[in-house]
Amino acid sequence: MTTLVPVELVDAVVEETRSTQRRLRDLPSRAGVYFLLAMCLFPEVGYSLVWRKLTGPLAHLPLVTPTAKALRDLRRRIGEAPMRRLCEVLCGPLAQPRTPGVRFGPYRTVSFDGCSSIKAPDTPRNQSWLGDPGHGGYPMLELMTLVETGTRALIGAVFGPTSEGETGYARRLLHLLRPDMLVLWDKGFDANDFFAQVTATGAQVLGRLRSNRRAPVLARLADGSYLSVIGTVRVRVIDAQITVTCADGTSFTGTYRLATTLTDARRYPAGALVALYHQRWEHESAYFALRHTLLGGRVLRSGDRMGLAQEMWSLLTLYQILRCVMVDAAESRPGTTRTAAASPSPCTPPATRSYGPPPQPLPRPKHPVSSGARSSTLSYQRAAYE
Repeated sequence: MTTLVPVELVDAVVEETRSTQRRLRDLPSRAGVYFLLAMCLFPEVGYSLVWRKLTGPLAHLPLVTPTAKALRDLRRRIGEAPMRRLCEVLCGPLAQPRTPGVRFGPYRTVSFDGCSSIKAPDTPRNQSWLGDPGHGGYPMLELMTLVETGTRALIGAVFGPTSEGETGYARRLLHLLRPDMLVLWDKGFDANDFFAQVTATGAQVLGRLRSNRRAPVLARLADGSYLSVIGTVRVRVIDAQITVTCADGTSFTGTYRLATTLTDARRYPAGALVALYHQRWEHESAYFALRHTLLGGRVLRSGDRMGLAQEMWSLLTLYQILRCVMVDAAESRPGTTRTAAASPSPCTPPATRSYGPPPQPLPRPKHPVSSGARSSTLSYQRAAYE
């Protein structure tokens, strides 16, 4: 764990968020950060056993054996801020500019998507934040992430009650978009104002429209697509029929209507964009890894808002650490696709293909760091990813 998340980085994050212990303790804040990551790595066991798994290789050292209550108090003392800051430092694109399968021409493909199936314990304090699920169900947490589709790496994340809606949460992540990104999304994000806000960042868009959307036809193009307008944004609309054939021979057919700001039909043909849109499903595989591979479908541990936020940031941080390891492993073997290193999922897509002109050499984007970041934290981030 300390190889992937150096002690110096943890100390810098703890100091930056003013979470350093005020007196000498058997369980310092640094140990608490690693305990929170291990807690998400072993969701099936209690606090005491998590601690033993975390410190097992250090049995030759004179370590303390804290009680479950001491570990709960440690969580409360650390709070949410260090785990959130650590997640922000580690989040960001992991692929190099010329890594195969992560770009469409000059654009890095990313996607927005939400997950509303993460269960929290049914306690009064959780209900006061997330709402009463009714019928004896669990309160549900809404998670919205921006993901690099080629590596399934997290670029940013927000979460909260399901009542706010996907586009409301996605707006909080728009500052992470860059002009060299091509954003994919499902029809749940089909809204004029959201389309305009995304394009205002300089990023390009390839998104699905709702079936009842009637976009005006301004000009027909040779590949069957047509120029149109959504709100104030000039777009190109592609109507496609998608057929999915299962292993047993059963097939399903549906009609997709895609809108994109890539209006040059000769440089970005409709067939290439339809094939590219399949990359959006990499986001679903990322959520499968979070909900089932890491959590094992279990309910979160925490019984109040602060604990849930702390646990979610710890879980997202752990997920990003594992993605870093997988991408590094794939990078070490030339010709291996980024998604080949992913954990098994029920919807594994075919190998990624790139269309359009060959990508031009671009400087690697820096990871998003808030304006208040301390130089010590930023230096470790650069050392890890440049």
